[in-house]
Amino acid sequence: MNIFKNFKDYHSEKPLALSLGMFDGGHLGHKYIIDELKKVGYENDLETAILTFWPHPRFVFNSNEDLKLLNTIEEKKVLMEKYGINNLFLKEFDTEFRNLTGEEFVRQILIEKLNVKYLIIGYDHSFGKNKSGNFELLQKLSKELDFEVEQMEAINIHENNISSTKIRNALLAGNIKEANEMLGYSYSVSGTVVHGKKLGRTIGYPTANIETDSIKLLPKKGAYIVEVFVNENQYKGMLSIGTNPTVNGEKLTVEVYILDFNEDIYDQNITVKFRDFLHEEIKFESLEKLIERLDEDKRLTEDFFILDKL
Repeated sequence: MNIFKNFKDYHSEKPLALSLGMFDGGHLGHKYIIDELKKVGYENDLETAILTFWPHPRFVFNSNEDLKLLNTIEEKKVLMEKYGINNLFLKEFDTEFRNLTGEEFVRQILIEKLNVKYLIIGYDHSFGKNKSGNFELLQKLSKELDFEVEQMEAINIHENNISSTKIRNALLAGNIKEANEMLGYSYSVSGTVVHGKKLGRTIGYPTANIETDSIKLLPKKGAYIVEVFVNENQYKGMLSIGTNPTVNGEKLTVEVYILDFNEDIYDQNITVKFRDFLHEEIKFESLEKLIERLDEDKRLTEDFFILDKL
């Protein structure tokens, strides 16, 4: 997959089949669009392309907004390559770009610079200054500028449209299975293992403290069943998101206890994939009560993976 941050760096003899949007999460709705894009590209001898933006436009319009994303930029690149896209445009959403009207964007960017011959947009997509670009404008311009345009219908699960916002809300409510169903894969978080207070090792549950990207959305506080990936090896794990209220902690931490594991992984990058929610964050009256709960969580985690193999 080719990655471009500037349109001027893109040169190709083949015209493009392209879709544009944030594609945050790369969820089943996005995959539906990408599968259609690949089909159209194959049938019409076009290269496929996704045009997305970084940073998220909502950060530009409201710098104080505390929006967390489902994907970091690196995760988005990995997803798009996995989905088989030929070209990924990561356009900076700067002042000049955001002041383009919908029609200027189509003429100056999609047609003149990228030679788009087939454009696919989502069911609710708008673009350009003051959201002046929409499906009706594209239909009108397509005749004059000689390109085809297709608007995809929404994908539903349990009679609800899939969206990045709904997935964020599910994660923030601890509804891991619901979020994963809409994503089409297990939601993951990656980060570097850093030193913590090392309390876990004194009670028989040593944890790896994960320093995550500040832009990445974390599910709600609580305990989770996870898969842990270390040096390309996969392990079972119990993960906690919270402030460790039992020992009067204040800082939010992400800690994972890796079952059947005893290696020094400080400063290494690891990934956890969320599989299920265990329980809310709890302030225990004693360390003994905490250990009892950890023992129970471990049993539930082991049972989960046994059933998962059946």
